[in-house]
Amino acid sequence: MTQPDTSPTVDVSNARVASSVGTSMLARLSGLIDVVAQPIYVALFGLASFGLYAVLWSAVNLAENIADLGQTSAMQRTVPQAASEAEAAEAFRAAMLLGVVPPLLLAILGAIFAPDVAAFFNADALDSARLIFAIHLFIWALPLWAFVEVATSAMRARHVFGAEIRLRLFWEQSLRLVFAVIFWALGWGILGLLAAHLLSLSVTALLAARMALRYFHGAALFGRVRGSLLKESLMAGLAVLPANMSQRFYSDGAPIALNWLLPGSGGAVAAGLFTIARKISSIIQTIRLGFAYVLAPLASAARRGSGDEVREVYGFATRVLTALALPSGLVLAAAAPAILTLFGAGAKRAAAAVAILITSRILEALAGAAQPIQQVISSYRAQILASFAGIAVAILTGWLLLPAGGLTGMAIAVTAGLVTGAMLPVVQLWAEDGLHPFAAPFARMLGISLVIGAIFAALTRAIIGWPVVVALPASLLLLLLATWLACRFGLPRGDREALGKTGRALRLI
Repeated sequence: MTQPDTSPTVDVSNARVASSVGTSMLARLSGLIDVVAQPIYVALFGLASFGLYAVLWSAVNLAENIADLGQTSAMQRTVPQAASEAEAAEAFRAAMLLGVVPPLLLAILGAIFAPDVAAFFNADALDSARLIFAIHLFIWALPLWAFVEVATSAMRARHVFGAEIRLRLFWEQSLRLVFAVIFWALGWGILGLLAAHLLSLSVTALLAARMALRYFHGAALFGRVRGSLLKESLMAGLAVLPANMSQRFYSDGAPIALNWLLPGSGGAVAAGLFTIARKISSIIQTIRLGFAYVLAPLASAARRGSGDEVREVYGFATRVLTALALPSGLVLAAAAPAILTLFGAGAKRAAAAVAILITSRILEALAGAAQPIQQVISSYRAQILASFAGIAVAILTGWLLLPAGGLTGMAIAVTAGLVTGAMLPVVQLWAEDGLHPFAAPFARMLGISLVIGAIFAALTRAIIGWPVVVALPASLLLLLLATWLACRFGLPRGDREALGKTGRALRLI
């Protein structure tokens, strides 16, 4: 028999969404450490070695995303809807069992068959000689990353939006950079970069375990898991697994594919350049992810109440996402040539890919509120269509453009898939649940944001020929000003008031 619902009522107002998103995005800004670290890694280890490292990490990331059976997203449904604290802890245990054991088994197999796995990767002559040992070492990042992903996602399910992101982005990235510099100084080459990543994950896993004990009752975290809850967690995870896979497919599948398609060091270099382009475009993705992290568990909680709450936060989130992502993305795309100079002369080849990927992230952000809401209020079956359709479009486009299209062709293929996968949930929510975010004043806000973004992108384009030490800070100022103007004059007063202290501190009201 289901226990009475003793869980507290959750406020799912626009103000709660804004407050949680603000916490999430401030924490996610610490992920800029990773963006800053990329040119340092390229300078220390070389573009080819950095590219091989990026491919190996992409392979681990992609494998983990499949092997964890979608449990990071499943908890956003099972934990907030648990009938008691004991049941919430049991849902966490189920997610740990389903999400960490398969990656551990996969890592064991990878270690056993490391010579066979190494044959799938292209590298320069020096790194090729170390590749089998590198796989023996780095394969253990797979279960470590799975544990970190599940443990920190449990915090998000408990509506703890800032602490887990700071842990995964700030501390992990900072430690990785410190360890990488130390191991480079010791002359370890690419093995030093892989070892730095592995050590930073190990420390992060320990901190994540400590955090889990803080937000779940310690005693409740140990014990058996009922078969019914295990089944519910598995079904919830498998339903969102295609969506999770599609996101990782675009981010991590592309450098892997480039590495496979282009022989020798060319494959490693192309993978490195795509990773650089993706990291630059991820600045816009940070905005969307800040909302996605918050909307899924809050919409899940709101599902217990009136459907009007979900409709209201859906429209609010879409308007704010658009006002933030559209002008900032346009300015960032205009500034891309100046940013790429930080990665050395060879990185200039990625300019077109950066612009294309930023465009995809802008369009994804405009539809970004739909997917996390769909994951927790729609049927499991409805979530699968968009993911498979996006992947199919990306594969078809890549088949037509690659390998001749190279880096730019891969960026076009990824963009086609991302946009397809992002837009279909908008259509599905509209058709199946009667939800859409485009009621007034969306059109007015979109027009104002587009005009402001275009003007400031043109200004940015005019200054990128200046010396980099001047052009980059000036571009950043233009980006911030364009975003502020779009929020101040594009968002309706009610939305700006919902931003609370942040809105008042930024003088948006």
